[in-house]
Amino acid sequence: MPGLANIWPAPGTPLSELLTPLPVIDEARMADNIARAQAYMDRLGRAFRPHIKTHKLPEVARAQLEAGAVGINCQKVTEAEVFAEAGFDDILITYNILGAARLARLKALKARVARLAVTADSFEVVAGLAATFCADAPLTVLVECDTGGGRCGVQTPSAAAALAAEIAAAGGLRFGGLMTYPAPGGAAAVESFVSSAKALLDDAGLGCPAVTVGGTPDFFAAGDIPSATEHRAGTYVYNDRAMVRAGHASLDECAMHILVTVVSRPTPDRAVIDAGSKALTSDLLGFQDHGLIVEYPGARITGLSEEHGVVDLSGIAGEGPKVGEVLRVIPNHTCVVTNLFDRMVFHDGEKVTRVLKVAARGTVW
Repeated sequence: MPGLANIWPAPGTPLSELLTPLPVIDEARMADNIARAQAYMDRLGRAFRPHIKTHKLPEVARAQLEAGAVGINCQKVTEAEVFAEAGFDDILITYNILGAARLARLKALKARVARLAVTADSFEVVAGLAATFCADAPLTVLVECDTGGGRCGVQTPSAAAALAAEIAAAGGLRFGGLMTYPAPGGAAAVESFVSSAKALLDDAGLGCPAVTVGGTPDFFAAGDIPSATEHRAGTYVYNDRAMVRAGHASLDECAMHILVTVVSRPTPDRAVIDAGSKALTSDLLGFQDHGLIVEYPGARITGLSEEHGVVDLSGIAGEGPKVGEVLRVIPNHTCVVTNLFDRMVFHDGEKVTRVLKVAARGTVW
């Protein structure tokens, strides 16, 4: 009986021979995306810190650093641990870290990473960090600011200055600046908030070492936030359907496709593919369906169960796909798809070039 290792294709295998459902990454498109993004940040004279949540692969993160990125952005401690083990030494974790177990792991991580920083948006989070770290090896902490994204973050510039003062006064912490993940189109709100906060910090004698702003949808509008010193983005490396809608990328710049097979044509207007919620993200992100079928853009993936995707064919001309036909789907949200698979298959357009283990899959703590 074939072992699990045998399901992963060897380099040189034609894409037509791959088992589906399976995400595949176009090497050339990914390389172009990395180069294009870094070149833009270089023109702005701004530091670029890719978020590794999209690919979760040390090999891809190294390519981003080789292109000119200053370090990486992780979301959870265990995610950062994977990259520390792979040798990365400049990591920003943009998440409130709470609880004895996480703080202990963060302290151990600090001993392994030369430049480690985290974020906080409350006195409770800062208190836990201050109790964990000491003056001889202080931890850099940035204040997370809600500039319109409506997620985490202090709500006013004065609250940011107050929390920064608390960080600066803690013996085991070092104030590292301001961090935000704004809403798309929110550059003016970010600049207003950050400018006000920086003025308050200057008045308090604290200064602001860095202002790090995030997001792929507004990536090429980063210049509209002149106070920013650093940009963070993740999805740009592969791109997805949501990024095409946002105007960040074209369909031809989407490096990830999910190969799927039509397994049933129960009616003329309905097909069923072998990719359900275990292969295609259930994230709609404002869409009414679960991905774009490249060969039949008028078709709509209207429903997902675990192993089946139901496709409405009423919007296409002609017969549509046949049973056994392999299709390519551009997902709504590529980052979630990465976390659904153990391996990621890369290709040169026709054949497999390499297969990489998704090293940080499932690192959600």
